[in-house]
Amino acid sequence: MSLGELPDNPATVRGRLDLLFENQEGQTILKVRRQEQPLKVVRAFPLPGGGSLVHLHNLSGGVLGGDKLEVRVEVEPGTKAQLTSTGATRLYRNLPGVEASGQLYVFSIGENGLLEYLPDQLIPFAGTRYRQQTRIELAEGAGLFWWETVAPGREARGEVFDYDLLELSVALTKGGRPLALEQSILEPKLRPLTSTARLGQFRYFSTFYMVKVGLEKTAWTRLETCLNDLAGQLSVPGETLWGASCLWSDGVVVRSVSRNGRAITRGLFEMWKLGKQELYGQTPTLPRKIY
Repeated sequence: MSLGELPDNPATVRGRLDLLFENQEGQTILKVRRQEQPLKVVRAFPLPGGGSLVHLHNLSGGVLGGDKLEVRVEVEPGTKAQLTSTGATRLYRNLPGVEASGQLYVFSIGENGLLEYLPDQLIPFAGTRYRQQTRIELAEGAGLFWWETVAPGREARGEVFDYDLLELSVALTKGGRPLALEQSILEPKLRPLTSTARLGQFRYFSTFYMVKVGLEKTAWTRLETCLNDLAGQLSVPGETLWGASCLWSDGVVVRSVSRNGRAITRGLFEMWKLGKQELYGQTPTLPRKIY
């Protein structure tokens, strides 16, 4: 079911954000095509090498039950955009009779463009029902660093896998042809995530895609080996596990599970640092915010 097919409710908020990154004399410039509360951007910060950093704000402080939010981003050819959140995305509980909240992300990366999407964790509160779709289309030579981390809930309040539904789907394509398709439907009250067939003893999980269209397969097998060497250094049996695998073409995916959210955050930065150096010969610039 797409977000547009979800029934309306009087409490529903429909927020939209449509961003364009364009090239002006070698510098990536942000153009806000549309923004409707609670979604908002304030300004773009220049990055070394002509890139642009933008923080995505949700003025509600999170996704409320029944909200339908949509973010569209176009990265024009040759531009470099880095997007991050201002903090963790809080997914609030759904009141009785209120439909699942939903968020749609649509990213388009032009020829030789680069998108780095580096948000903080998703935190589903007790009683949450949430669906998220992410669609990413890449042109020839386009690059992507995209990660997502899911927390078990508000651990400090004793909420661990106390949400009702978390549905996450991701589609990466080049020229309309799939590079990676995945979908997770988590209903921990029906199918416990503590099962050994799911997360077992771990509480956090993360996915990190690195893509650069047009590289030879040997480049990816070399990167896969380097990432798995790093994964071995970052992994702590019983606490945190890391691993990397090549996609069928043009990319690699890194996955992690952990009992500790901070361990995943630190590991993602290390994986990003290695991937950016191998694929672009550059040291990544950490987004400006408090960690």
